[in-house]
Amino acid sequence: MDTRTNYQRIVDDARAHARQQRRTPLPAIPPDIPPKRAAAPSGYVLTGGPLSAVEPEALRWLWPGRVPAGKLTILDGDPGLGKSTLALDLAARVSRGLPMPDGSPTEAGAVLLFTAEDGLADTVRPRLDALGADVAQVYAMVGASNGGERRDVVFPTHSDALAARIVDLGARLVILDPLVCYLLGTTNTRVDAEMRQALAPLAHVAETTGAALVVIRHLNKSAGTQAIYRGGGSIGIVGQARSALLVAKDPEDESRRVLAVVKSNNAPLAPSLGFELVGASNGAARVEWLGESHHRADALVAPPAGASERGELAEAVDFLRDLLTDGERTAKEVEREARAAGVSDATLRRARQVAGVQSRRAGGIAGQGVWLLSCPSKPPVERLSEKPVAAPLPLRRSVSGLDEPLNHDRPAYRVPFPGEGE
Repeated sequence: MDTRTNYQRIVDDARAHARQQRRTPLPAIPPDIPPKRAAAPSGYVLTGGPLSAVEPEALRWLWPGRVPAGKLTILDGDPGLGKSTLALDLAARVSRGLPMPDGSPTEAGAVLLFTAEDGLADTVRPRLDALGADVAQVYAMVGASNGGERRDVVFPTHSDALAARIVDLGARLVILDPLVCYLLGTTNTRVDAEMRQALAPLAHVAETTGAALVVIRHLNKSAGTQAIYRGGGSIGIVGQARSALLVAKDPEDESRRVLAVVKSNNAPLAPSLGFELVGASNGAARVEWLGESHHRADALVAPPAGASERGELAEAVDFLRDLLTDGERTAKEVEREARAAGVSDATLRRARQVAGVQSRRAGGIAGQGVWLLSCPSKPPVERLSEKPVAAPLPLRRSVSGLDEPLNHDRPAYRVPFPGEGE
């Protein structure tokens, strides 16, 4: 006679079932899929191997401490300070194998020049002549052709053609001046992921060919931030580069310039160098190097004492409008891209107000949905005051976690950032 209670019988049956399950062998892997190599649902299998199979090699330099060979280098600076002339100075030295400005030896080689802002006949060639270049070794790239129609060069579309040209000519230096003119028109330079996808093939070309790739860009208007955040576009641009250089005015003599190292992934930061742009006998400008300078990159981009925050807000407004120009983005994406671009949360909130950014909830409430932001096609009248505008109404925290005015009939000047508190 079974004297167990119903509860005891249930417990015993569960234990017996568990023991039976442990005795049952696991189903075998199908014979057509090797053990530990089961394909992912996408059909791809990750490839790679141990680093013991990688032979270590010394890093090669075009200009030690400043321009690595086989890598991407960014050259930043405001318009009119001599970035293009400086790049041509490097091209002239490489074309003849002349020492770099600090005396470092240089191996002679060809140079590929992509220039979209200066005329080849009236500006580029006279400058190269004034700099003493072997112009037979400097090749101006003006288009891409497949044997028929010639098209404008854009990357990453023509990355393979660039690699082939580098190999054919034995080029040691490639200059893109400026970078934005050689990107696909659909590329949003403020979006980190898009810029990394655009630059990764160029970095691969440099890596596989051994050529140094120097790209030029202008500074943004975010005064007061570190030099690494001052380059135009996404932080992903300088993130993809292995070296970043800055051209700025000498704070002690505005007729002089300073070349400073902003970032160097492969070496300690090299000393800053001073230079001047002087006239040559043919009327073109050339670079005259002045030796080391004590000015560092961050100090060169620091705003003057008492500068207002208007520039930061205007830059944040431009950032928002560019980011949202192609349609809605989630609030978290906007916040992440803004932080990567050096825009503070407080400035971003004020910029949303000035730009007239609109928000809506999609996909449900709480964790089931997201806030989507969009920018009106016609921007509102900007109110770029030097000081934050005080909110005329008190704000309270709603059940959704967002600030909202107590009186919903009147707008609050403090526009909340959707996604806060999520």
